[in-house]
Amino acid sequence: MTSISTETTVEVLPRSSTALDTGPQAVPNGSAVLDSAHVGDIVGAFGRIRRDATSTNRSLWQRLRMLMVITGPGLIVMFGDNDAGGVATYTQAGQNYGMNLLWTLALLVPVLYVNQEMVLRLGAVTRVGHARLIFERFGKFWGAFSVGDLLLLNALTIVTEFIGVSLALGFLGCPKTIAIPAAAVLLFAAVAGGSFRRWEQLMFVLIAVNIAIIPLALSVHPTVSGSVRGLIPQLPGEPNSVVLMVIMAIVGTTVAPWQLFFQQSNVVDKRITPRWIPYGRADLVIGIVAVMGGAIALMATTAFGLGGTSAAGNFTDAGAVALHLSDHAGRGIGVLFAIILLDASLIGANCVGLATTYALGDAMGKPHSLHWKITQAPLFYGSYAALLAVSAAVAFSPDHVLGLITQGVQALAGVLLPSATVFLVLLCNDRAVMGPWANSFRQNAVASMIVWSLVVLSLMLTTVTFFPHLSTATLVSGLAVGGVIGVLGAAAVFAVGWYTERRNAENTVPFGALDLDQVEELEELPKLTRRELRAFRNEVRARWTTPALATLDRPVMSPLRRMGLFTLRGYLVVACVMVVVKIVQAGLG
Repeated sequence: MTSISTETTVEVLPRSSTALDTGPQAVPNGSAVLDSAHVGDIVGAFGRIRRDATSTNRSLWQRLRMLMVITGPGLIVMFGDNDAGGVATYTQAGQNYGMNLLWTLALLVPVLYVNQEMVLRLGAVTRVGHARLIFERFGKFWGAFSVGDLLLLNALTIVTEFIGVSLALGFLGCPKTIAIPAAAVLLFAAVAGGSFRRWEQLMFVLIAVNIAIIPLALSVHPTVSGSVRGLIPQLPGEPNSVVLMVIMAIVGTTVAPWQLFFQQSNVVDKRITPRWIPYGRADLVIGIVAVMGGAIALMATTAFGLGGTSAAGNFTDAGAVALHLSDHAGRGIGVLFAIILLDASLIGANCVGLATTYALGDAMGKPHSLHWKITQAPLFYGSYAALLAVSAAVAFSPDHVLGLITQGVQALAGVLLPSATVFLVLLCNDRAVMGPWANSFRQNAVASMIVWSLVVLSLMLTTVTFFPHLSTATLVSGLAVGGVIGVLGAAAVFAVGWYTERRNAENTVPFGALDLDQVEELEELPKLTRRELRAFRNEVRARWTTPALATLDRPVMSPLRRMGLFTLRGYLVVACVMVVVKIVQAGLG
């Protein structure tokens, strides 16, 4: 064993050691933690960090090793984002529209970071999953809606992952009857070992396979000029519900609702606490850079590899992409694409399945951790196995049914995302839960713009479905009006927050949301310099965690907020129906 030590240690143990999984510890009194497995040392693929460790007075090398241990939730959720549906969506955009939809990916970068950073803070501060927070703070009605959406959408998403496995292995010569059951067994074996560390190591191995995207994209000789033009917002071709559905699919596959549930629960399961939030943010940034690079590479592969061929503009599915690349760029390129598709499908199915079972464990208050063995968490592993079994069975449906599912899942995810993001923002503004980690007015302004942008896109898709012959000028005008309303709304949120903060600043030390009368050292604050004050504030924030949720008063739901939530829910139901109608029409026509 090697160690880095001052008063506390960061240890990296041999691969053969099982000492990393130190087992459950007593849940602190007054803590919101539900599962005792979520208390203890931070466990990662590259070692562990003792629960009482700090990052102060550490060398650069020691900090990098700490980052290696903490890296995981952000990186894995981002690579899970580029799943089978993601591969299909990005290659469809490239094959049918070239690089002209690249601007959608650029606009999604801040959406990804803002959403997932809020999730990171929620997990580290509250120490419970996303589903549990919704149940506790908004009640069973809204909790059931959120988890119900998640269960249905995730089950369909896992079906698309098995479709990806079938298409990839089918291209490589393995029949569906072997490919899908073998993948289901492998996926269950990956999580059923009772070791968080071994699971994360396996995920990093699968992530490493994604490096193959680099030679895949370079093999089709993409050009910078041909790509950069795609950063200019445009609606290529004849703007209609088809191109808008592709845009919604890109949004849905890049910022999917399951990501919120998975990352928050995975942060909790890895035992990351508020002290390590800066490292978690770095983990997230690394993941976003990687996932965006992969998405651009996949879009470029079909845009440049199939541009000017008979396949251009005629996307059917990811399996056909492998065949077209094989025909036009060489058999080796087709095989490389099939390997990437298989790898993406396995990562996606693993993450989406865990997001679902984490949420079920949260909602039902049962053990739900990768630190537990099967006998210790039967509901957690049993529901994961059942989800895989049902999804695998549906994946044997006729091809036209699978085609409809594949087309619809990503668009449905994009339509449902505004609802999930609204609850995320509300939770991050719940000061009883988040304390000094609650959203600032700047964060709320950005989050408001994001939610509104998603609603506008969803509105446009619904409108075009009802009125398919709207002109391009009308569509562009509608998007412009929606954008102006979003900017004005965000400016209003920013102004109100700024005024509130300035008004409160006269009577409080600048600690953000920190409740200063709970700080024992309060009498020392006037003697501190600005730098010392900042350090003290950061230390108090690092120690702050959510009290037991049962001891907190549930936030009062104002009539205006209740009306807004019901309006949003009602609209999203209509939008989902419209998406389903359009998918069925496409399947029949």
